[in-house]
Amino acid sequence: MKSYFDTVIKREETNSVKWNSEFYKKNFNGNTDLLPLWVADMDFRISPGISRRLQEVIDHGILGYTSRDEEYFEAIIRWNRIRHNWELKKEDIFYTSGVVPAINYIIQAFTGEGDRILIQPPVYFPFQRSIDTNRRVTIKNPLIERENGCYEIDFEDMERKIVENQVKMFILCNPHNPVGRVWKNEELKRIAEICHKYSVMIISDEIHSDLIFNGNRHIPFPTISKEAASNTIVCSAVSKTFNLAGLKISNVIITNPELKRIFQKKLEELSIGEPNSFAIAAVKGAYLDSDEWYQEMLQYVWENIGYTAEYLKINLPEVKFYKPEGTYLAWLDFRSYKLGYEEMQKVFEEEVRVAIDYGNWFGEEGDGFIRINLACPRSILTEALKRIGEVFCLKK
Repeated sequence: MKSYFDTVIKREETNSVKWNSEFYKKNFNGNTDLLPLWVADMDFRISPGISRRLQEVIDHGILGYTSRDEEYFEAIIRWNRIRHNWELKKEDIFYTSGVVPAINYIIQAFTGEGDRILIQPPVYFPFQRSIDTNRRVTIKNPLIERENGCYEIDFEDMERKIVENQVKMFILCNPHNPVGRVWKNEELKRIAEICHKYSVMIISDEIHSDLIFNGNRHIPFPTISKEAASNTIVCSAVSKTFNLAGLKISNVIITNPELKRIFQKKLEELSIGEPNSFAIAAVKGAYLDSDEWYQEMLQYVWENIGYTAEYLKINLPEVKFYKPEGTYLAWLDFRSYKLGYEEMQKVFEEEVRVAIDYGNWFGEEGDGFIRINLACPRSILTEALKRIGEVFCLKK
């Protein structure tokens, strides 16, 4: 099935935010001829199982109002049981149109204006945007970067910040975007203990939870302990794993009955209804009919990770790269080149001609880093790395 992922599918003439220059130019100073390795969607065709389910919807010919049936819930329950040893119930699963909207709804439902919410930068930038938009206050517990490029949680700082700022909520990213950590059991237990001790509610963003490599294992946060389950809302989706972001569907998983009641009330206030016909079919196709595609995709992405590491080792040894334990994203350290943000933009957009996510988008802790998307055909990755290498080998 390797050729399936090697195939380059042209996306420039579609409405792709990632590839259509009319959409991406505003993020890259008007430049319109960049090779995109930025937005976190894949450049792989969806699985045959998903395609078949979607085609059945088209062939039926009617796109009226829809509702989730038993097969939809069983698909999600099956996947979590098999992949994460997590036994869910139908009533634990809520629908929203995406993880970022879900985070906003949860913030609105469980905190008030001016409440403090903790994040761990460098981290997915919509976390802080969601806090700011809802007029809450961001408290930062920066991750600790070790010499080998691996990141760890500063638990002493975390507890101190929670106490000093009377933090009400913590947004956990697991696996962590962009640094690629898959938090271990002992790390999650420590988080759970601190948050339980100070009655801090947890949003656990687990959207990358199926993209795990090299013997690592994702642990759903509510499975850590009864206390963790009682005070946590998990946000997950098929979108990253199966390249379905455009269908706007995610799962909010809540096991605590009181939290369910409050969240359901918020959804009703916002008139959040049921997902569209294609989204329902796609979830079934992903979680019931795509096991082979999923395993092949993981292997292909892991090989892309290895290819990137080897290229950098040979051609750009000054660039540090800690292979991600999870996600299909590479967090690359360019700090040895001592380029400021504007200089970095100029180099990548005018010389390299590759669209990337700049590290400082994820917080000041990301200054000097870039994030690139490795879920693409090898030929695209090869060309992007070649462009980067040809420019930066001349800058030392």
